Amino acid sequence: MKMHMFNRILFLSLTVFLVAPACKRQLDINVDPNNPTFEQGTPKLVFPAAVIATAGRTGGDLAILGGIWGQYVTQAALSNQYKFIDAYDVKNTDLNAQYSGLFAGGIKNYQFVINKARDAKDWNFYLMATVMKAYTTEVLVDLYDQIPYTEALQGANNLNPKFDDGYTIYKDLLANLDSALSKDFSASTNTILAGTSSSSVDLVFNGNMDNWKRFANTLELKMYLRMINAKPDEAKAGVQKLYARNATFLTTNAAVASFIDATSRSNPLYEQNIRQLNTPDNLRASRTFVSFLQAKGDPRIVTYFGSATAGSINQGDYASNDASYRTAAVFVEKPTDPVIFLSAAESYLLQAEARERYYNGDQSKALYNSGVLAAFTAAGQNGSTSVATGGAYEYPAATAILEQKIEAISVQKWVSCATGVHMLEGYFEKNRTGYPRTSTVYSSDPAYVPGQFVVSKNTVLTGSQLPKRLVFPDVEKSRNSNTPAQVPITTPVWWAK
Repeated sequence: MKMHMFNRILFLSLTVFLVAPACKRQLDINVDPNNPTFEQGTPKLVFPAAVIATAGRTGGDLAILGGIWGQYVTQAALSNQYKFIDAYDVKNTDLNAQYSGLFAGGIKNYQFVINKARDAKDWNFYLMATVMKAYTTEVLVDLYDQIPYTEALQGANNLNPKFDDGYTIYKDLLANLDSALSKDFSASTNTILAGTSSSSVDLVFNGNMDNWKRFANTLELKMYLRMINAKPDEAKAGVQKLYARNATFLTTNAAVASFIDATSRSNPLYEQNIRQLNTPDNLRASRTFVSFLQAKGDPRIVTYFGSATAGSINQGDYASNDASYRTAAVFVEKPTDPVIFLSAAESYLLQAEARERYYNGDQSKALYNSGVLAAFTAAGQNGSTSVATGGAYEYPAATAILEQKIEAISVQKWVSCATGVHMLEGYFEKNRTGYPRTSTVYSSDPAYVPGQFVVSKNTVLTGSQLPKRLVFPDVEKSRNSNTPAQVPITTPVWWAK
């Protein structure tokens, strides 16, 4: 019964929210994110469907965007599927379904659960929905910088909601997380989710509310550190507030891991990129990522690309007739792969950065090592020799300057995000920290340093520019007169370096 209910939720959710075969760059959108029509249901039904909507977008279409812009993978040579992403030629008619899906399938439904849970004083559902709404909203803000927020989701009462800036939205999300964490989780009005029947309702933690509290704290930590460039004092105060209240952080992945090998029930990246396209060959290994793994002797290359000697393609060089590109490794995808929202590895590495920045490095090395080891474990490999003395990923010496340590932490976070189709997060972290560094030469140059980002061979941008955001989508611009003027794709979002 439990698996039957899960499969029913998963099938219905993926049918609605996963992208159709991606042969068209412009997708037909029938749901207005600012005009919600979903008026009925219960938290037990609506919450898991919303989680699948978030997973379907962040783990499918947006994982491809993050995979290519994060230079884990690149478009297969002489193929067309994702050329517009690899060339940084994403227009306002692209990726509309992703934007609408996160609004209509995710945020609107989380707010429904929040409202119902508040009325019932059901603080378990209230926390869960608040955390997932914050995560989903943050993804959109980190992609677009501004989105409708304070006036969104009012339906016919406001068909032209104003756009709020990212900083304002971050502050409200953080306040909402704090508020949710302050509720009475011992109240008799709370729905008890732990147990054998909860896996069809709580697809992330199977009813473990301690893990939801850890997820909330870790998401706050990530958001405060993301503010480090634009609002350094607030970032520091926010991090110190978490430690002052003895916040606990994730030691396990916040993820949906119950996908099965069946049509519309698989991991969304596999479903979109392999099953629907009927080929595994579109996403090939990027030389940026593969050269780094090979230079470090990192066994995770086998997990990601099938072989320690995996061939690769220089980023964005899809128009080349280089014979070696035909046998470049494909990115290994499985129908049962999880979609990770926030990983244990990421949690440890965020903590390592926080302790390094604000607590004189106290515990940073141990947290860094835990993060690297968790990333190896998630990829089915053993990383003990890599973090040992003399290992490829040994933490910088205590005498190293702060920036060297931040670089080590950031690069490991980038590598870890190849697991669990979490690659969008690796791309975001590159924008925040500048790591991995950007090369001054292309990856075919003998002077190229393995792992450094390069400008796509077929970029439509000028000079050495890299994409920093998405442009406002047509699905919003065509319906909302308050949509701001387009901002160039090369303009950093508010928190970026």
